[in-house]
Amino acid sequence: MITGELKNKIDGLWDIFAAGGLVNPLEVIEQITYLMFIRDLDDVDKRKEKESVMLGLPYNSIFSEEVKIGERSIDGKQLKWSVFHDFPAGRMYTVMQEWVFPFIKNLHDDKNSAYSKYMNDAIFKLPTPLLLSKVVDSLDEIYEIMNGTQSSDVRGDVYEYLLNKIASAGRNGQFRTPRHIIRMMVEIVDPKSDDVICDPACGTSGFLVSAAEYLKETKKEEIFFDKDKKEHYMNSMFNGFDMDRTMLRIGAMNMMTHGIDNPFIEYRDSLSDQNTDHDKYSLILANPPFKGSLDADAVSADLLKVCKTKKTELLFLALFLRILKVGGRCACIVPDGVLFGSSKAHKDIRKQIVEDNRLEAVISMPSGVFKPYAGVSTAILIFTKTNHGGTDNVWFYDMTADGYSLDDKRTPVNESDISDIIERFKNLDKEIDRKRTDKSFMVPKQDIVDNDYDLSINKYKEVEYVKIEYPPTSEIMANIREIEMEIGKEMDELERLLNL
Repeated sequence: MITGELKNKIDGLWDIFAAGGLVNPLEVIEQITYLMFIRDLDDVDKRKEKESVMLGLPYNSIFSEEVKIGERSIDGKQLKWSVFHDFPAGRMYTVMQEWVFPFIKNLHDDKNSAYSKYMNDAIFKLPTPLLLSKVVDSLDEIYEIMNGTQSSDVRGDVYEYLLNKIASAGRNGQFRTPRHIIRMMVEIVDPKSDDVICDPACGTSGFLVSAAEYLKETKKEEIFFDKDKKEHYMNSMFNGFDMDRTMLRIGAMNMMTHGIDNPFIEYRDSLSDQNTDHDKYSLILANPPFKGSLDADAVSADLLKVCKTKKTELLFLALFLRILKVGGRCACIVPDGVLFGSSKAHKDIRKQIVEDNRLEAVISMPSGVFKPYAGVSTAILIFTKTNHGGTDNVWFYDMTADGYSLDDKRTPVNESDISDIIERFKNLDKEIDRKRTDKSFMVPKQDIVDNDYDLSINKYKEVEYVKIEYPPTSEIMANIREIEMEIGKEMDELERLLNL
């Protein structure tokens, strides 16, 4: 979450767009995203140049040569944010409209790359030089605050706040999974350097970015000192699908600014016959939409065979089982109803996960985790596709705090279960003897089977009632009489003092 000065600056930027005549929140966020990306290109280029100097390696800047647009050419350095942001408004507008935008649209030679797919129809919509000048100045101020912030993913927080503008405007009801929840899920599944990772409802690619950052932190040498693994990391490790082109565009640019050259981010209805993936991915990280019912005709027939339903949250679980390789892992967020729903479809999908695969953990999250965007209660399911069972004991954790208040303000607090969850998941052998009155405990598979595959933690958690001894009624009444007498004395004294 972002607060204080940065929040005010972003609100101010939004107001600048509104005053300039751009009020559609999706258009505003697109234009902000393009401009952020143009600025990031300059920052990334500078950083790579410094790194190459330190390592004594040659570096060819994307801005180093003359850039040709059609029959005309311009010095590439004029396309750098750090250069053109000092131009007078009229000249800056001309450079942006005639040079910078066409330049970034054609930046990637590979026309099949995620970047090229979603930038080729990008349109520069700022109507006047004055508006562009104000927006550029405002973004410079925002970046200055972002660069001085200690948060490792302040950029992600800015995106989250921008996306809240879409949600509050009633467009698509989109909101992102909080970064710290994504990071927790990534640390739990511990991505490997040879994983093929997928988010079938990727939005702004939050899960994919977090997985990429985790791998960069924990397996940097293993990946970047091996040509094949680096190639895999840059081009084929990360796969994301969504039905919202604006989100895909933001997601593709988000991945690229985090150093992933060519993620496979594609427009696709994951639940339809358009998605032909089977046994393809080794890791799925997802928070699929819980938007109620779909038109059954639009849903892939083989998903309906697994669970005949129109509910997206159940169909996505069936999809995860289909597109995972045997041995592939999944960490996904589901609404609580998935855990205890009594319909045949609910029971069928839970039974398949428990009986035919290996369910490892159910982490129950408090309902405030997604506030202020939504107040739904959710849980994280962790399972491995085996196609021949393997569920033995299932680990349950009752998460009650995530480091932020659980109201609409979501202000930071000291209480957080996240580090405890990660630590305990990595040492499940020590959880066997824990009692069901504890925060986390194991439940044998047979107990789950006996309870109709109910996976809600309240079904298995035991509440310890402490007997409280109260004094007898006669003693309580005597105390009340005594207090009344004291009040009477004090009232008499007050009347005396007031000469009443």
